Amino acid sequence: MTLRRSFALLAFAALLAGPAAAQQPPSPADDAPIRAEKPDPQKQFLIENAKRPGWKTTPSGLQYKAVKPVANPAAPSPLATDAVLVNYEGRLIDGTVFDSSYERGEPISFPLNRVIAGWTEGVQLMKVGETYEFAIPGRLAYGARGIPQAGIGPNATLLFKVELLEILPPGAMPPR
Repeated sequence: MTLRRSFALLAFAALLAGPAAAQQPPSPADDAPIRAEKPDPQKQFLIENAKRPGWKTTPSGLQYKAVKPVANPAAPSPLATDAVLVNYEGRLIDGTVFDSSYERGEPISFPLNRVIAGWTEGVQLMKVGETYEFAIPGRLAYGARGIPQAGIGPNATLLFKVELLEILPPGAMPPR
């Protein structure tokens, strides 16, 4: 048998045997312990928050809780195309307040279809006169970009306390 043919047969046998037959030295990563993924604090917060009494979760993942429900079930709820007047406070999951109309001493108005998706969805669940708390997953807030100048990191879960004061008539946006 020629040397070339012997080498070809050995190469073919190694191919048939698969990678286990190719005795390579183990890499340092093979000896390393398996590392558990570090839990994402944003996701972990939402998992734990959903278990708290009074909290509900919509199909999109928005979490909400009525803090002060209105006594009148016929009170109106806004549509996504409405403008609203609200008082609110926004916090990060560590409790840091990043925005508050309460601190500014005046409510704010805005069209619901021009804010983050979590607000658009959540405020529509409310009736005029109610106060809700929202836990808004990052994908329904500012997503991967976050708002660094406001201290909101990528995919941050945002917590809001919102008091719906009024649904504004079309074209009647008071100054901010």
